Amino acid sequence: MQAKDIIAILQKNEDEHIEFKRAESSFDTDKLIEYSIALANERGGMLILGVTDKKPRKVVGTRAYMDDLAKIKEQLIAQVHLRINVEEIYCPEGRVLVFHIPSRPIGMPLHLNGRYLMRAGQALTAMSADMIKRIFDESGPDFTAEVCPGASFEDLNIEAIEKFRSRWAKKTNNKAILTINHKQLLADAELMVKNKLTNAALILFGTHAALGHYLNQAEVIFEYRPNDASGPAQQRVEYREGFFLFYDRLWETIDLRNTSQHYQDGLFILDIKTFNELAIREAILNAVSHRDYRSGASIFIRQFPERIEIVNPGGLMPGITLENILWEQLPRNRRLADSFARCGLVERSGQGMNRIFESCIRESKGEPDFAHTDQDHFWITLNGTIKEPNFLRVLEKIGNKHLVSFSTADFIVIQQAFSGRPVSPKFSASTKKLFELGLLERSPVLKGRPWILSRKLYAAVGQQGIHTRKKGLDRETNKALLLKHIQSSEPSGAKMIELLQVLPTLDRHHVRSLLLDLETEGHILVRGITNAARWHINSKDVK
Repeated sequence: MQAKDIIAILQKNEDEHIEFKRAESSFDTDKLIEYSIALANERGGMLILGVTDKKPRKVVGTRAYMDDLAKIKEQLIAQVHLRINVEEIYCPEGRVLVFHIPSRPIGMPLHLNGRYLMRAGQALTAMSADMIKRIFDESGPDFTAEVCPGASFEDLNIEAIEKFRSRWAKKTNNKAILTINHKQLLADAELMVKNKLTNAALILFGTHAALGHYLNQAEVIFEYRPNDASGPAQQRVEYREGFFLFYDRLWETIDLRNTSQHYQDGLFILDIKTFNELAIREAILNAVSHRDYRSGASIFIRQFPERIEIVNPGGLMPGITLENILWEQLPRNRRLADSFARCGLVERSGQGMNRIFESCIRESKGEPDFAHTDQDHFWITLNGTIKEPNFLRVLEKIGNKHLVSFSTADFIVIQQAFSGRPVSPKFSASTKKLFELGLLERSPVLKGRPWILSRKLYAAVGQQGIHTRKKGLDRETNKALLLKHIQSSEPSGAKMIELLQVLPTLDRHHVRSLLLDLETEGHILVRGITNAARWHINSKDVK
């Protein structure tokens, strides 16, 4: 980190991941250890010394641990049992210490002499019992792989087992699966252990009565609501039976109100369904396989005319965030996930969320919305309205030849460039690939040199003018405009402020580069320096 990074951090809010302390002369080592444990328990963060803790914050400098920083590092490892990195940053206002505290291990809350610490505002307090339990549960056994006491084979629905069997045989192209008896089938799928049923077997194949007796929380509740008004739903269906009995029926219920949107491309009118079947099915599978079955709550699927909300108990797994959800997978219920993978409903590599993103982007419906997700619920909203018909034309221009090889990141980058948003640096590999394919260009006019769609893609939607505006005029045209203004400014010469006004979309750096070209080519010369500088036509160019 550098001094400028500290200035940027001062603007942030103090939360469970960052703590500011003035500590001008010293800082109590016991407090340092306690704050390190509390921050680690809350998934890590930074403790910064030498900064005021109330806004507007400022650097005041600290002399804490001036002579024994190495010793403090050793003491932190011994007491916290984590490797905490410490940085000394020297700002103009004084020395700042930054302790970079990593997250605790999964399933292991940290304590100091038996006290599990967390932060409450600016103070430290004992961790609540439910938070301690939640952390210990992170590394607990797979609930769906556990045997369900008392459940027997008679609690399963044969029709549901047969649906699983046929999908598994088709996925593996193994006809032998069609001939083995039901108990052997479940044993081979690890859904029956020593002739005892697992919770996963009940969730997938259980009868209504069995689920009501053993796992009444393993249900999916569907509601249709014509608007956001409170009150009873227009339609409500409770699915409390083996998943393979209602999976198709649930989609059919959604599809009953699945209207079509007309999209015109030239003389052709195409229909796009409001709700994409692949995206909805993937979201349902995600909810069933990742929900927390220790919670007594149900999965809710709420359909509105133009959106669907799917909410399941249990927030994101440890290490999974809304920022990395596309790239990291950690199934809460591995036995269920393995069963879905066996019969081809999901990929074992966990590409379900990627498919949801790609389906939404390909139909120009925006990315999935996770705004209501919290530590107890995973909430995904899929919008059904086509937002930008022109984006569909862009994808058509790109063509299936390229689209079939697109990764999820490629789709996200194309969408960001089309909408004018800065393309995230984390997608640099995709950006390079799309640039080499001639689908992206750099824009020297827009701040931060963002990527824009190539001219041929804008031409596909009749927006060449937008490309010109974003890309800017070509270099020679810009030089000609500057030269014309300088000529009209004689004999007094042109000021820099005037030249910037000639090309308002370019910054000072680019204008200076154009002036240097003109000067090197012998068309202009400059007299004076700094604010007194004036640009003149070279005598040989005067007619």
